[in-house]
Amino acid sequence: MRLLITRPTEDAAPLVRALEECGHEAIVEALMTIHDVAAPDLNRDLDGAQALLITSANGIRAFARAHSGRLIPVCAVGDASARVARELGFHQVHSAGGDVETLAAMVEKKFKPSGGALVHIAGTHLAGDLGGKLTQAGFEVRRVVLYEARASNAIGPKTTAALKSGSLDGVLLFSPRTAELFYRLVTDAGLEEHCRQLTACCLSAAVAEKASALAWASVVVASTPDQQALLKAIETPHQQ
Repeated sequence: MRLLITRPTEDAAPLVRALEECGHEAIVEALMTIHDVAAPDLNRDLDGAQALLITSANGIRAFARAHSGRLIPVCAVGDASARVARELGFHQVHSAGGDVETLAAMVEKKFKPSGGALVHIAGTHLAGDLGGKLTQAGFEVRRVVLYEARASNAIGPKTTAALKSGSLDGVLLFSPRTAELFYRLVTDAGLEEHCRQLTACCLSAAVAEKASALAWASVVVASTPDQQALLKAIETPHQQ
């Protein structure tokens, strides 16, 4: 299959390799670019903290660029973000292997509210209410915005040509925001009819819901919200 990856460049590179190992061809259309946001006083935010909460690999990358500390425990939403944390030199990394719900549940099991604050390294756009869930459980959660995902203004020429020629088989969508953005950009470009021959490969039901604004040949949804499950769904498609 020839598949379109819509993830930011840093996240797309390992996904390209994974798809190629499965025998697929991939092209990349980074619908968002990541830009650092300076924290007013990161050391103050970390004072007395017992762990970092990471809901995106971009979060741990932004933290690593902003701060030299690597000893604080990291609680990552999934295996991909956990792997990036380890690659960046963090010593204690826990993976929830899922979504915000599973991350909150893991934190409640591994940590106690009396142990100190939790620092959620976030972007300017939030998906889910991690802070709210953990606050209800008695934790102090400090949200620190360290990056911004800026949306593209147009579909690039390579992707446009691939859509028009019918040489694509599917599009990988990893977040509701990306699915909404893809819909807007292909519609603005008058390319929505070309999606009728494609499979939308969605990380979760929430992503699929947003993707449904377009008419697809089929939609596949990962059984769990992680990259490995999405790759498996691509290999054994089922229409939603």
